[in-house]
Amino acid sequence: MENKYSKKQKSRALKIALFATGVSGIVAEYILSTLASYFIGNAVLQFTLIVSIMLFSMGLGSRISKWFTKEVIFYFIITELVLSVLVSFSALIVYTTYSYGDVYWILIYLLSIFVGVLIGLEIPFATRINDSYESLRLNISSILEKDYFGSLIGGLFFAFVGLPYFGLTYTPFILGLLNLLISFYLFRVLDEYISKRKKRWLWVLYLIIFSVQMIGFVLAEPIVKYGEQKKYKDKIVFSKQTKYQKIILTEWQNWHSLYINGNQQLSTFDEFLYHEPMAHIPLLLQGHPKNILILGGGDGCLLREIWKYSNIESVDLVDLDPEMVRLGKEHPVFIEWNKNSMNDSRLKTYAEDGFQFVEKSKKSYDIVMIDLPDPNSVDINKLYTKEFYRLLKSKVQANGFIITQAGSPYYATKAFYCIQKTMKAAGWNTLPMHNQVLTLGEWGWIVGSHFPLEKKQVVNLEPSENLKWLNKESLTQLVSFGKPLVDTSGIEVNTIFKPTLYQYYKKGNWNLY
Repeated sequence: MENKYSKKQKSRALKIALFATGVSGIVAEYILSTLASYFIGNAVLQFTLIVSIMLFSMGLGSRISKWFTKEVIFYFIITELVLSVLVSFSALIVYTTYSYGDVYWILIYLLSIFVGVLIGLEIPFATRINDSYESLRLNISSILEKDYFGSLIGGLFFAFVGLPYFGLTYTPFILGLLNLLISFYLFRVLDEYISKRKKRWLWVLYLIIFSVQMIGFVLAEPIVKYGEQKKYKDKIVFSKQTKYQKIILTEWQNWHSLYINGNQQLSTFDEFLYHEPMAHIPLLLQGHPKNILILGGGDGCLLREIWKYSNIESVDLVDLDPEMVRLGKEHPVFIEWNKNSMNDSRLKTYAEDGFQFVEKSKKSYDIVMIDLPDPNSVDINKLYTKEFYRLLKSKVQANGFIITQAGSPYYATKAFYCIQKTMKAAGWNTLPMHNQVLTLGEWGWIVGSHFPLEKKQVVNLEPSENLKWLNKESLTQLVSFGKPLVDTSGIEVNTIFKPTLYQYYKKGNWNLY
């Protein structure tokens, strides 16, 4: 048979295939890690486990590769085909399994093992094939180089393009199809080394897999929506995977609930039980606040309460996710929810990290309200650290206040008191508060000031009669606590270099919820 391609062209095709493997392999890893974080929880743990399992599995794949002594090119292409299928359908497999049982977490780890083994097989296969085209010195370096470079491109694609624009629905199919097409190119370049019978089988396999991928691409969205819906008892009316988080809005009768990464943030049924105490207590304590900083709060409900005070001159709202801010400003449910508070001319919004914003800000504020998700990961944890609370001291006026949501003193007792202890260690005088939020349970806040705080300062406040729930009688309840349910004497201060808070949070009394 006439040699259609030169050695250089064959080697190049092999390297392109390894580059594509690097791209799709790392993206499969991130997809499975994101799914594990979403369905199982604890993002740091899940990313650590998935990455570790996949690297170990790559080692297994490399070991298994030595058992293949003949027709390495054929088995290399088969490996590429199987990898293409697994990458394409990884998210759909997890979502579908979640809909029908509790074994989805096992499947996530099994998929990471299979993908790792396949990648581990491909690198030795490619090295052995390329041995005919390049010297050992160039062969090893160039093969590994293309795989590692592909991993970088795949990571950048997932972070900046795949996840924010295509989500977990279509990103796997885009990468799976890329892998399929490039493996087909490799097949055409190296087909002279494959028997006619096996070439016919490969042609059939390519047609079947391409057809199945196209069908999967078309059916992906309804399957993912079905799988998501099984996770929530109420009807999903909005769903979006952003660069930072999964945002879900559900509806039941006339009420809506907001979920971030599967955790309920608030409900229109009773959100005022959360937002009224958080907003009005520091506003009333300060007396005449003019400039306010909100960290988080992109739903606009805190703003709704703040605008009830005519002396407010400006509010800076910092939320990491611009999509959350957009929803607060534009989505009909949120506009009705927050009384269009996000479109007030006195408001400036910033889509950036709260820690970095405070660090570089030259402004000072009368009140800082920290309305962030629970500290259940290292990323969020830094906004509950001694370093952050100390940084805030220079940004708050002498007669000003900070208030932070502090989780549940009932369900995460140690985490709640860890936040208070951390604020004290940063130099704040503190006062804990709590309230029963019907859909969330007992929830709490910590108020901080430059001067001593006492319960009577809250009890003596005079809330407006126009508020939905907060009144004079409720103030005593907000600052009254029984004994903690667990021993809190040995709680440590939360710092950036020793993030203890999120561990306390994970080990809370959540079984009581």
